[in-house]
Amino acid sequence: MSSMRLIPLAALATLIAAACTAKPDRDATDTAADVAPATTPAPTSAQTAAPAPALNDPTIVAIFDEANTADIETGQLAVERGSSKAVRDFGAMLARDHKAVRQQGRDLAARLGVTPTPPADDASAKAHAEAMATLRSKRGAEFDRAFLDHEVKYHQDVINAIENTLMPAIQNAELKDLVVKIAPAFEAHRAAAANLRQKLGA
Repeated sequence: MSSMRLIPLAALATLIAAACTAKPDRDATDTAADVAPATTPAPTSAQTAAPAPALNDPTIVAIFDEANTADIETGQLAVERGSSKAVRDFGAMLARDHKAVRQQGRDLAARLGVTPTPPADDASAKAHAEAMATLRSKRGAEFDRAFLDHEVKYHQDVINAIENTLMPAIQNAELKDLVVKIAPAFEAHRAAAANLRQKLGA
């Protein structure tokens, strides 16, 4: 179970680390008049290496889109595989809520003329595929436990990334407002998963 619980953290950490070292997509940043591109501080003689460039808004939009898509897929899997009605219902709620949030992000990006730009060497898709494969290998109550463990850890990792990495990097006011608006939903999902896990004795 420990390897399963490490997958979401590894995926998000890899996604953010790659984003911090990626070069911004010039076309994406040039077409987004209201979105600030990433900046790279010039190295000083006192530095052995220049700091990594800041995340830019097109990359942050892409990160949120991928995070929501991943949880839509895990939620849908729970609808199919959950052994209890509570887990199936929770999975359906996750899929529904994350579809709505993902659409809000896509609508905002379209309105601002921003092309979501995934970070270079994005390993999140591979990590998500591994998580899905692990969940698909479970049956019955074992699936329920693995799924709920995944959701608690995944949402906590997203919350940590929002608070510590993504929010400080956002330049566009509308994007920041959207993230502030949807952040409580990630906390609500984390708490609901933890409560359900406790209720089912998982």
